[in-house]
Amino acid sequence: MLSRKEFIQVSLEANLFFQRIMKEHLFFIETNLQPVDDGFIAEANILKKSFEDLLGETVVFANCAIRENILKSNELVTSYTLNAEKITSKLTGASINTNITEAEYDLKAKPNFDYTEWLETKIHDINCRSLNLLEEVIEFKEKLLDLFLDCDIYVSLYPEMLGHLIAEAKLYYNILKALAKKTLPEMPVCDELRFWNHVMEDHAEFIDGMLDPSEKDLKKKAEEFAKTFEKLVEESIKCHEKDLVEKSKAATEEIRDFKKSATEGLLNCQIKSIIPPLLADHVLREANHYLRILKEIKI
Repeated sequence: MLSRKEFIQVSLEANLFFQRIMKEHLFFIETNLQPVDDGFIAEANILKKSFEDLLGETVVFANCAIRENILKSNELVTSYTLNAEKITSKLTGASINTNITEAEYDLKAKPNFDYTEWLETKIHDINCRSLNLLEEVIEFKEKLLDLFLDCDIYVSLYPEMLGHLIAEAKLYYNILKALAKKTLPEMPVCDELRFWNHVMEDHAEFIDGMLDPSEKDLKKKAEEFAKTFEKLVEESIKCHEKDLVEKSKAATEEIRDFKKSATEGLLNCQIKSIIPPLLADHVLREANHYLRILKEIKI
């Protein structure tokens, strides 16, 4: 059972990370559906804005209440996030509430913060509303994937990517379900490593597939990362924890640096691809998140 302080911190930190991830998933879906599916585009926009509203509320309660290492991890926002949002919104015409990002840049940690019963109640409410909304989002994503696989709609995202978005949503769902009981999800270390190494593998494959064929060096590097993380996923089945953590950390640091350079290159229009800058920043934040998890694992 989590203490009040632990419950509030874990809830806020998980929501700050995943609410942003979910609303960006919906943004990517919204901007990659075709005009003929205007009903699904509208639904994605509504769900996106609902998660934006929740994130905006979470940011208010999070100030001074979250841990310093979360802020320093750059998993919530990076120095590129705001610019990536502005450019991607301009290029696609889809809305993004950049005020939330600006507010997140001002978040602080306060060691002697007072974790009150009132705040605990507020955070419990946010968790419940996030869970209810997340159920809708998972159902929506699964519906789109089924229609796509049946050739009833066309989305300019890989089916594998839609499956990837569903898997991340379900991870968030499991976290919120556990927090409803004031606990954390029971996930063995090797299972957690396998999940996130597979996420990193997917990212590398998506980047490879979305780079222009002329970007041969970047494509080769992305392909190498995909093979590295595929091997780590396979090794997680044998589950030599200490060795796997160290290998995963080294590989994730490398792909984090690769993603950081790619984000800078895309923002400066120096890389030919069909990767929107916000997607580059999105996967960079996920690498930062995984690195922070790896650093906190105690074996």
